[in-house]
Amino acid sequence: MISISETAESHFKKLLENQDANTSIRVFVVNPGTPSAECGVSYCPADAVEDSDTVLKFSGFDAVIDLESAPFLEEAEIDFVTDQMGSQLTLKAPNAKARKVAEDAPLTERVSYMIEAEINPQLASHGGKVMLVEITDEKVAVLQFAGGCNGCSQVDLTLKDGIEKQMLEQFSGELTGVKDATEHEAGDHSYY
Repeated sequence: MISISETAESHFKKLLENQDANTSIRVFVVNPGTPSAECGVSYCPADAVEDSDTVLKFSGFDAVIDLESAPFLEEAEIDFVTDQMGSQLTLKAPNAKARKVAEDAPLTERVSYMIEAEINPQLASHGGKVMLVEITDEKVAVLQFAGGCNGCSQVDLTLKDGIEKQMLEQFSGELTGVKDATEHEAGDHSYY
């Protein structure tokens, strides 16, 4: 479910030495499955472990995950990196904003998941996002842009050279194209 690097394990062990005996770490997601999902790590005293929690054993400590966060922490990675700016703990949880779907799930679910997990994080730096409206009988994914993407002068490039290329590659044989259904209106919200 979660992988923790050796450097992060050492960091947690050092931090837990100063805590009460049997204190674990808790890994969690606030607002899981939403665009505002945030991941975190905190101390978890022994009396705060619930029966419904998942307890993962690591070298010298346990990681506790609550029932609601668990599906959104699939494939999460925790690392402790040191660079010129200092040291920091990093937590990457690609499924925090959208629950991972099965490979045999309906196409609309798999496309929506790909949008939330891969495309929207890229568009977020420009204040934009995209949503799946429908998949037509001709296997065309119809998308709706919002935020900074609505009215952006680069939206056609983003759609054709970015999103469509990525989607057709990932859903080869299942999708034939991608179409923009947005009525673009330039304004203060648009990224130029």
